[in-house]
Amino acid sequence: MRCPFCDVDDDKVIDSRATDGGRSIRRRRVCLSCDKRFTTYEKVEEKVSLLVVKKDGSRVPYLRDKVVKGISSAAYKRPISAQQLATLADEIEEDLFRLGEKEVSSKDIGLMVLEKLRRTDHVAYMRFASVYMDVEKVDDLLDEMQQVKEDEAAKPPRDQGKLF
Repeated sequence: MRCPFCDVDDDKVIDSRATDGGRSIRRRRVCLSCDKRFTTYEKVEEKVSLLVVKKDGSRVPYLRDKVVKGISSAAYKRPISAQQLATLADEIEEDLFRLGEKEVSSKDIGLMVLEKLRRTDHVAYMRFASVYMDVEKVDDLLDEMQQVKEDEAAKPPRDQGKLF
């Protein structure tokens, strides 16, 4: 590993620990030439190539950036941190690879995004749903909003602890 400060390939690992739920390893290193410290991460390379089957039947490679962009657009100016957005994208990606399929429909990816956004932020969910569901009539959107509102009313308040 080349030192990012002096570009010498002579370092020593001083600490290693699992991160990201055990999916990667964080290594703290010290350069033996300039004595500066830096951090590296090891992650298993995803060899599985995933194809997304679009509505028109065409197949394109899966790109995480497209999922992140869609979630980010829906969450624009919402109280959702960049870390939460990254976590949502990670969860969706894990679910996709866990399926073990070589091809997945864009519809399935959209449903996964909807499910995650509904649990995270209702406004972001409605924004994504309005585009994803290809809403043509306002009544369809109002029906979905009413369903979200009813589901939320059935839940206990967030600050209420469990009774048992």
